[in-house]
Amino acid sequence: MSPSTKHIILENNHVLPEIFGSQDLNLKLIEKKFDVRITTRENQISVKGEPESLESVENLLIQLERLHGSGQPVENGDIKFAIRLMAENPQADLITIFTERIAVSPKKGFITPKGPSQHKFIQSIKAADIVLSIGPAGTGKTFLAVAMAVEGLLKRRFKKIVLVRPAVEAGEKLGFLPGDIAEKIHPYLMPLYDALNHMMEESQVRNLIEDGAIEIAPLAYMRGRTLSDAFIILDEAQNATKEQMKMFLTRLGFRSKMVVTGDITQIDLPQKNDSGLIQVKSLLKQVEGIQFIYFSEKDVVRHELVKKIIKAYDKPKSKEESSK
Repeated sequence: MSPSTKHIILENNHVLPEIFGSQDLNLKLIEKKFDVRITTRENQISVKGEPESLESVENLLIQLERLHGSGQPVENGDIKFAIRLMAENPQADLITIFTERIAVSPKKGFITPKGPSQHKFIQSIKAADIVLSIGPAGTGKTFLAVAMAVEGLLKRRFKKIVLVRPAVEAGEKLGFLPGDIAEKIHPYLMPLYDALNHMMEESQVRNLIEDGAIEIAPLAYMRGRTLSDAFIILDEAQNATKEQMKMFLTRLGFRSKMVVTGDITQIDLPQKNDSGLIQVKSLLKQVEGIQFIYFSEKDVVRHELVKKIIKAYDKPKSKEESSK
């Protein structure tokens, strides 16, 4: 089939420079992703390529124009993700995804989901008291959970944020931590500090920690507590044992919300079957009030190479499982 040409006219040609980006970098990305050739003249865009690609490009441009016209600014990074999303799923609803906003602070502005899975994750957090998100690194699980917690704290829906990690590398044992463990654990908890500092000024984060409104701690510190009016996040949950997972989930108090994130391909426990995250997948999947969200390599929002690396590592595993 020979290439076709489609002429697209946008109502507002002033948005084209923003959509196509500095030095037309986004335009070039569209051409590469959809294997098309684009030329522009005022508000008319001519796209040459296969019919299916032409439809996708038209859908992409019209949705991006509508987003700009909605009064909600779309950053250049969001446009790049939108191009990638539409290339993978021509029916993607960009407007629904990118108009979802998490308000983290006046200075830092808003955080938007970077795809349908992230959007679904946010909706699940709003709807359920306990949400478990499982998927590879780089899919934004922890970052979005922290963003939702920060928004809830700043809007006074919760009195406290509790961020928790199992400190496997630091030699954590349930109910027992050596006296000098704080120094060993601090670097292990740094990803949680990084997420907070991305959303708020460092001085604000420091003040909230000093006031007890934000607590960052190893999982073992949760035993014996009941956490009410709190947004609680368990990160790297694949490294929580079955006993620890049960202990953590039963800390949920009144008016609280709990989010568990993890990657079952990155278990550091001596026996991988001891992972509490693997157990709850089947144990709690039918429990009302608990929702599961699954991410895949398609949802990776880091460098494009990260997605390819994850996919490459998953291939041998799939072959091994099929041969069993």
